[in-house]
Amino acid sequence: MSEAQKTVKVDFGNGSVTEFPIYKASIGQDVVDFRTFGKSGMWSYDPAFLATAACESKITYIDGEKGKLSYRGYPIEQLAENSTHLEGAYLLLNGELPNAAQLKDFVGFMAEHGAACHNLPGLFAGFQRDAQPMAMLGAAVNAVSAYHPEFFVCKDDATRELAIKKLIAKMPAMVAMCYRHNQNLPFVAPKQGLDYASNFLHMTFAKDDNYKVDPVIAKAFDRILLLHADHEQNASTSTVRLAGSSGTHPYAAIAAGVNCLWGPSHGGANEAVLKMLAEIGDVSKVDEFMQGVKDKKYRLMGFGHRVYKNMDPRANIMRRTCYEVLDALGKHDDPIFKLAMKLEKIALEDTYFIEKKLYPNVDFYSGIILRAIGLPNEMFTTIFALARTVGWLSQWQEMIVDPDFKIGRPRQLYTGYASRDYVAIDKR
Repeated sequence: MSEAQKTVKVDFGNGSVTEFPIYKASIGQDVVDFRTFGKSGMWSYDPAFLATAACESKITYIDGEKGKLSYRGYPIEQLAENSTHLEGAYLLLNGELPNAAQLKDFVGFMAEHGAACHNLPGLFAGFQRDAQPMAMLGAAVNAVSAYHPEFFVCKDDATRELAIKKLIAKMPAMVAMCYRHNQNLPFVAPKQGLDYASNFLHMTFAKDDNYKVDPVIAKAFDRILLLHADHEQNASTSTVRLAGSSGTHPYAAIAAGVNCLWGPSHGGANEAVLKMLAEIGDVSKVDEFMQGVKDKKYRLMGFGHRVYKNMDPRANIMRRTCYEVLDALGKHDDPIFKLAMKLEKIALEDTYFIEKKLYPNVDFYSGIILRAIGLPNEMFTTIFALARTVGWLSQWQEMIVDPDFKIGRPRQLYTGYASRDYVAIDKR
């Protein structure tokens, strides 16, 4: 952290005035350092941490007003156009894009360690066939920590790097196993010669050795992973940091992130889009539905964003990718897709939605793509978790090596009883 150039004075009303240093961000909001605020005899109060910087980070930056997202300073649009998910993963983890040799080693490691841990099929055998995929995935990630006790203490760089890379390598297999278990299909091992995204599609959908991965679909899926890889200090990332601050096994911290992501207010957004489309039912009902949105009768899922007050920068990329996928699969005439496209057209042209900045976001298009390639709605959040694992691990690593690293301990505004006299219960 750079040296503070300014301070802010706080008058506590009891004759005590304290100065707190202000640290300047390289971009975005500066912060007041309130770490010693507790010495005043009070705590600061900020439910949901909407105005509190819980960490210092160099990984991801969002400018919600301008609709910008960058990984390590690179605009997401440039990365999506020129890089693969694994190149983006290397960037998030290491701070720089890989050179040719580094990328070859990184990709080679993912291919070599892409198989699931050998005992995981036994774990999945204990789940019902209709088990929720996120429940299975959270359990699987946590179980993998039992197979790697050597990662429980990750004090040196080499151990941390190995732990991180192994989990990134194995996540596609675990997510694919969730799907295969639900479908009552045998698990499929990764195939040599396939890239990260193609291998996931192979492990998910292959019925035999003749299965061929469509390169258009593989590229689209890889782009989904890259665009969702990290998103600053969101709920699941903050959960990973807080869980990891106890010094727990890194895979246990990632499992905590998986379970936080499961919440419908976080990772279920693209699933909610498809549910909305199913409820609308037919393209002839879109106008009526959109009027209902204006009248506050219905919620428009997949439009607008809590962080972005402008167009989600990932949405334009995903929109183009969505059309490429529909072209490749010949699904432009599918009723649900025609319905979605009419919904999109109204939102982009109607003054009401433009003024309220209810633009289609990345979840609107990614949900359509995932459905088009054959994934059921309940699998969507597991794909989000697969993508976000890279970001979670990058954030966890950054926290672990931070010289200010401490176990998280939020405070509270207590409003319960100050004191009560205990009266013994008559148990006769």
